[in-house]
Amino acid sequence: MGLGLLGRGVGDTRYLAEQGAELIVTDLKTKEELAESLEQLSGFSNITYVLGKHRLEDFQDRDFILKAAGVPLDSLYIQEAEKHHIPIKMSASWFMELAGIPVIGVTGTRGKSTVTHMIHSILKAAGVPALLGGNVRGVSTLALLDEATPKHHALFELDSWQCQGFGDEKISPQIAVFTTFMPDHMNYYKDDMELYLRDKANIFLYQKPEDTLVYGSQCVGVITEAYESHMLSKRIEANEGTVPEDWELKVLGAHNRYDAGLALAVARVLGIPDTVSRDALEAFAGVPGRLELVRTVNGVDFYNDTTATTPDATLAALRALPTGRTILLMGGADKGLAMAELLESIPTLTKNVVLLEGTGTSRIKNDLSNAPVYETMQAALAAAVQTAEDGDTVLLSPAFASFGMFKNEYDRGDQFTALVTAL
Repeated sequence: MGLGLLGRGVGDTRYLAEQGAELIVTDLKTKEELAESLEQLSGFSNITYVLGKHRLEDFQDRDFILKAAGVPLDSLYIQEAEKHHIPIKMSASWFMELAGIPVIGVTGTRGKSTVTHMIHSILKAAGVPALLGGNVRGVSTLALLDEATPKHHALFELDSWQCQGFGDEKISPQIAVFTTFMPDHMNYYKDDMELYLRDKANIFLYQKPEDTLVYGSQCVGVITEAYESHMLSKRIEANEGTVPEDWELKVLGAHNRYDAGLALAVARVLGIPDTVSRDALEAFAGVPGRLELVRTVNGVDFYNDTTATTPDATLAALRALPTGRTILLMGGADKGLAMAELLESIPTLTKNVVLLEGTGTSRIKNDLSNAPVYETMQAALAAAVQTAEDGDTVLLSPAFASFGMFKNEYDRGDQFTALVTAL
């Protein structure tokens, strides 16, 4: 249920088809919208497609439903499957059920991608075999089953939706990492932060006493207040202070040092020496699309921060860069998040703002009356370049989702990077 365009659904489908499963693939997107994904599966005769819609009958006579991230909480089709006692699976939790190897799971509103990749760098440096999956672009988590051996750790970035799968199975990773908790996806959770936290909490709720939860200082209070009596595992609090002061990181900003503190705490749980962790973290150059320096042109730095889909994320990026020298490209589809703090900070932290069209942009454009609105990334970037001088920074950090103008947030970042590369 949900093939998508990010490669994860395609990879899971291919893996199951290769095992000889008889598959129905159903997605609300049309054949035309999914052309890229469908092309990769063209060789399989054991896949039936139902596209542009879902049908209730497809959720009745199956052995399993494999649900993609983002399926509505009140989906009629999932209710239909449950009525017929059909198990609902999600790829990361299904992998954990089947593989029988230790899992490190990383969730949180902000920082989960960076922390996951920092841990991966440390594991590589330490010679610990690791399988990287979950919410990772282009990676099929189920396909990792072919590579799993008893020597491996699985390392999964998990969004709130993927954490639902762990809740359904009543399992949690042996090492759980919870980075931060802030408002996000409020359009999906209907402005209910408790519902959002409930999904995320599945990452630790079913841990055993011998398991470990590493949580960041920013979210300790909200987690313990809601779930203190349910938490059985060992707990470790971490933040930017966990990283020794003399460690020099390449990645900018206090938020990245905070992320490094969480990764270091995990390394210590695994018994990896700090000397190994230090080398890995000091060499870590960041994750594409997360305050990623694309290039410098005529003294102007261009940063791709397309995954900043919340105001908190955009604020963190602005605070990591020189005050008042940033030309900010922002705007997009509304997620129903409070924008007041970002809007109040923009006059101080930026030189000027260029807006990308979208439902969220329509909500805030009157607060940024001098900011022009553009319908394409090309036009927006051209406007930003026009005002940029030696020593300035052009930052794509949208604070909103990407739907409408782009296929997804990666498409948005890819377009920006391609245009900057061509300057």
